Amino acid sequence: MAGRAELWDPAIASHGGRVVGTAGDSLMIEYSSVVAAVEASIAVQEGIVERNAALPEDRRMLPRIGINIGEVIIDGDDIFGDGVNVAARLQEIATAGGIAMSGKAHEEVADKLEAKFADDGPRAVKNIARPIQVWRWPPDAVAIGAGPLPLPDKPSIAMLPFDNLSDDPEQAYFADGVTEDIITALSRIRRFFVIARNTAFTYQNQGVDVQAVARELGVRYILEGSVRKAGNRIRVTAQLIDGANGQQLWAERYDRDLQDIFDLQDEITETAVGAIEPEVAQAELDRTKAKRPENLDAWDLCLRARVQVYLFTQEAVEEAVSLCRRAIERDSNLARAHSTLALAYQRQLLLNYAKDREAVRQSVRRTAQQAVSLDREDAEGHTVLGLALWNAGEADEAMSVLNTAVALNPSHAFAQSTVGLALGTSSDPERAMEFHDTAIRLSPRDPQLAIFLSRHANSCINMGKYE
Repeated sequence: MAGRAELWDPAIASHGGRVVGTAGDSLMIEYSSVVAAVEASIAVQEGIVERNAALPEDRRMLPRIGINIGEVIIDGDDIFGDGVNVAARLQEIATAGGIAMSGKAHEEVADKLEAKFADDGPRAVKNIARPIQVWRWPPDAVAIGAGPLPLPDKPSIAMLPFDNLSDDPEQAYFADGVTEDIITALSRIRRFFVIARNTAFTYQNQGVDVQAVARELGVRYILEGSVRKAGNRIRVTAQLIDGANGQQLWAERYDRDLQDIFDLQDEITETAVGAIEPEVAQAELDRTKAKRPENLDAWDLCLRARVQVYLFTQEAVEEAVSLCRRAIERDSNLARAHSTLALAYQRQLLLNYAKDREAVRQSVRRTAQQAVSLDREDAEGHTVLGLALWNAGEADEAMSVLNTAVALNPSHAFAQSTVGLALGTSSDPERAMEFHDTAIRLSPRDPQLAIFLSRHANSCINMGKYE
């Protein structure tokens, strides 16, 4: 109480802040300026150092401060919302006597204060869907409990920079380019937690233990590889490793002529991401199967539902519907559960399992719209919604939604195939062929391959290519 009266309250007031909540030994403070928030926080921490100097160690206060900038909901004198939740999580991972701030807050103060901050990279924190970019003060602060980070509640992956095995060191740019493109492509798959490029490249040109890297970054999977150029040929190898046990889950080699380096780079990125996604999904499923039924969470239920969807039998599709409903009961905000449920309903229509086709058709549309409203960047949700619109005869709106799906995730084979379906039965069956070919190339072992091939065949019929 003395510390607050003599140090905290004057610093808060002089920087235009107000205390909007207290709980136990914590304070929640609102400032009209993030610069003021940081200045006040640094003043408090520096003041604490002076106060502690005269106290024995077991009497010293070492507060942790989290700073975020964002919109809040005002309720009387109180505030709440995601902006507040992020600040609270930042406080939890701040150093004792230090400050942790979000990337958004750091952008506002980086060029306005003399104080220096250290980039601590993206951090997964409890109950926040996306990783938070964290900056620390003082710059040499070490996070409390430094060591293995908690695994996110979704498939997590880090890509290490591809090694340049060519004699020509100038070819390193190509290896870096492939690495960056694949990281970007993986990041667009919203159900993955992907370590950012800047952190990934800190491991460049180092001999690393992939299991140690996985523990250090708090991810389940590591993607690594190499690039070798010889004359007019180039070889790219890639492998996906389970960070928990070092087991290789997938490996591929690409041998190509070096005619157009940028087209080659795009091809490698597209095929690698298309291959990695189902391997990660299978690995996640295997992990879920090892859990006891009573320990299943919404994500686990959703994974199991997806397996049933791809079995195509009536019993399996009905089981998928049941599993998705259970997942939504446990987490109504899990967009993936809604999009998988919409896909299961769509299967009932496709395979003629629906007793009331109109009711199921409406369920597909309603559930897919819910998935998209929960996650505007969910390619699969957009795909199923686009398919529902197309089936309802709303061709223009369907194409708009389907084009959005492909733009969100160009490596989503089902999205590519569905665009081909819409084009092949309406305006441009010849162009549809490109999407059908892309879908099959992206996922040649896809459990939905029969659907992709039948759609492709339908476009051939509409072009008069009967053979």
